[in-house]
Amino acid sequence: MDFNFSVHLPNITNSADAWQSPIYRQTVLIVLSIIFCAGAVVFFFRKKNYYFVQSWASIKSWLFAAPVLFVMMGLEEPWPLIMLGIIAIFGAKIFFQIMGMYQRSNFVMICYTGIVGLVIACYYDRLDIYNLMPMMVLGCNCLVPLFRNSYRRMIQFISLGLLAFVFLGWSFMHLGLIMKLPNGIFQVMYLIILTEFCDNTNLAIGRYIGGWKLFPGINPRRSFGGTAISVLLTLFLAGSMRFVLPDTSDKYWLTAGLVASLGGFLGDLVMTGIRRDAGMKTVGPFIIGRGDFLHRVDRLIFVAPIYYYLMTVIL
Repeated sequence: MDFNFSVHLPNITNSADAWQSPIYRQTVLIVLSIIFCAGAVVFFFRKKNYYFVQSWASIKSWLFAAPVLFVMMGLEEPWPLIMLGIIAIFGAKIFFQIMGMYQRSNFVMICYTGIVGLVIACYYDRLDIYNLMPMMVLGCNCLVPLFRNSYRRMIQFISLGLLAFVFLGWSFMHLGLIMKLPNGIFQVMYLIILTEFCDNTNLAIGRYIGGWKLFPGINPRRSFGGTAISVLLTLFLAGSMRFVLPDTSDKYWLTAGLVASLGGFLGDLVMTGIRRDAGMKTVGPFIIGRGDFLHRVDRLIFVAPIYYYLMTVIL
């Protein structure tokens, strides 16, 4: 696969510069056009089967969410980081509700405070403090039984509180660290677009591609054939949009495409397993789309850290 681009992407070091870049505006126009065109096509097939219904629901949510996302990403720092922090907190809230411990306000507030700490660490580019936050959150969680003078189910609550922070805080907020990379705003947009595209194509074509089910005990709708085709289509999109990366060499967009598709699939699968084990599939709607708020971010909990550390090695 070979793509030739004559577009040169200027180095955007501050999010306030994003809307000044014609590439940013062009990317926004392309993505919104794709969403609207895909929505127009899926709209006419939305009553054909369950998969088109799900795809249409997802597209409807992005018709609202995508413009908001692009506007926020183009604002001056620290607003893009604050937006990511709010998303992480809402994702953690859904996780606590699914696990039946949202009423355990001590653990919930420790998690939220830790996420705020991650936002601050990202803003000041303090990777050392960022990577200390999981241990700090664990230490605070371990003190809760002492302050409550109770030991009942505390191992479970401590573990789940830390898991919520690591997944929805530490892992997800690597998007904030990615923003600090060259043209970081573009790279964050790039990852979000690729992960969402891969999930929706997998969902849309899964009905028509039979064969070996990858993890039937967790998610019987994900087949090897459907997943393989969605990965290939995502790689094609990654190559087509590689002009948003600081380097358009093959190794960069191939790495991004593989991480977004396979890492996103892994994140979705892990969170599906957690939901099924908890006996609760969905907690409230997300705008007007399918699933809840956590469904919109679960694919990024593995994508963000894997992409960040790979890019720090190969950039």
